[in-house]
Amino acid sequence: MDKLYELFHARLAETPTNFMRYLHDRINWDNRIIAIMGERGVGKTTLMLQKIKMDGPDKTLYFSADNVYFAQHSLFDTASAFYRKGGERLYIDEIHKYPAWSSELKMIYDYCPKLQVVVTGSSILDLYKGTADLSRRVVSYTLTGLSFREFLAMSKGIALPPVPLEQILRHEVSFPADERPLALFDDYLKSGYYPFWNETDYTTRLNNVITQTVENDIPTYARMNVATSRKLKQLLFIISQSVPFKPNYSEIGAAMQCDRGTVADLSFYMEKARLLMSLRHLDDGMKNFGKLEKLYLGNTNLVFALSEGKPDIGNLRETFFLSQMQVNQQVYASKAADFIIDGKTFEVGGKSKGKKQLAEAKEGFVVKDDIEYGYDNIIPLWHFGLNY
Repeated sequence: MDKLYELFHARLAETPTNFMRYLHDRINWDNRIIAIMGERGVGKTTLMLQKIKMDGPDKTLYFSADNVYFAQHSLFDTASAFYRKGGERLYIDEIHKYPAWSSELKMIYDYCPKLQVVVTGSSILDLYKGTADLSRRVVSYTLTGLSFREFLAMSKGIALPPVPLEQILRHEVSFPADERPLALFDDYLKSGYYPFWNETDYTTRLNNVITQTVENDIPTYARMNVATSRKLKQLLFIISQSVPFKPNYSEIGAAMQCDRGTVADLSFYMEKARLLMSLRHLDDGMKNFGKLEKLYLGNTNLVFALSEGKPDIGNLRETFFLSQMQVNQQVYASKAADFIIDGKTFEVGGKSKGKKQLAEAKEGFVVKDDIEYGYDNIIPLWHFGLNY
C-alpha cells in the first residue's frame, strides 16, 4: 500500500485549488458513500483531489482503481486494511475499471461503518448501473462541463458569481467594462466546455473522448458487438448534420440498415453518456406525455468537432442554451417557440430575431446572439452561460 500513498501525494501536490467547480459546494460531503458521475474529461478527478487538499490528507487515501496494484489486491481488502489503520476517508477514481466494484463497495459500506468513501468514474453508464444496485447506500451527483462563467474564470481570471435565471431575465448581469464578452463567447462555443480547453491538441483530445465513449463505454455497458458500436458513430454524424435533429427513427433506421427500436436504444445510450441531449414536451396529456421533440449534441464543442468546424448557427445557439440551462432548470419544448422554463417561453436566434413566436406566450423572452446588452424582454444569449 506504500506505493498507493506515494502516488496519491504526488497527484495531490500537482492539484491547483485556485478555482473550484460549481458542484463542489453542492455536494454534502458528510454522506457515507458519494458517487460523482459525469462524462469523460469534465474534471471529476480534479474536484476530488481539490476536496482532499482543502481538508488536508491526514487519515485519507486516494487511488485510481485501474492501478496495477489491484491485479493482486482486492478493493475490499485494501479499504479494510486502510480502515484498520485508522483511515477515515477513501477516494477511489475510475472505479468502473475494477471488476464487480459495486459488490465490493457494498462490502466496504457494511464492514467499515465509519469509513467515508467517494468514487468517480469516466464511464457514466457503468456508474448509473452500479449505483442503482447501491441505491440505498450511495448519494450520486453529476458534474457537467464548464459553463461560460467557469470558462471565463479559468481562462481569463474573470470572476463572476453565478446568476440565477430570474436575475438574468431582469438584466442583473455585470461584466468587466474592459472586456468584450462576445469574442470570449465565441471561444467558449468552440473549445471551452471541457477543462482541458487550453491544451494545444484540444480537438484531438475531444475526439478521443467521443471515441472512447462510443467504442468502449457504451458497447461495454450495453453488451454490443463491433458492428452495432459503429452505428453509434453513424447516428452521431447524422445528428451533427441536422438543423436541429427532429428524430424519425423509422427513416433513420432505414438509412442505417437497422430497425427503429435499435435507433431509439442507441439514442438512449448516448444521452445517458451525455453525448446527446433530448428536448421533450411537458403538457401534451398522458397519451403523449414526455414526447420527444428534438435531439441535440451534448454541448457546442461536440457540434464543432463533429461538423468539422462548420456548424449550423441556429443549432449551435439552441444547443448552448439547453446545455447551460438544464443544469439548474427543467427545460421543455415549446409548441410555438423553442423552449419553456418554469412557464416562461424562450425563442432563440440572431440579432434580427423577431417576437412573432411569442405572440401567445403569457411571459416570453427573445434570446439573441451577437448582442452585448439586453432590454425589455430581449436577453443576450451569452447571459445564460452565467447560470452555474
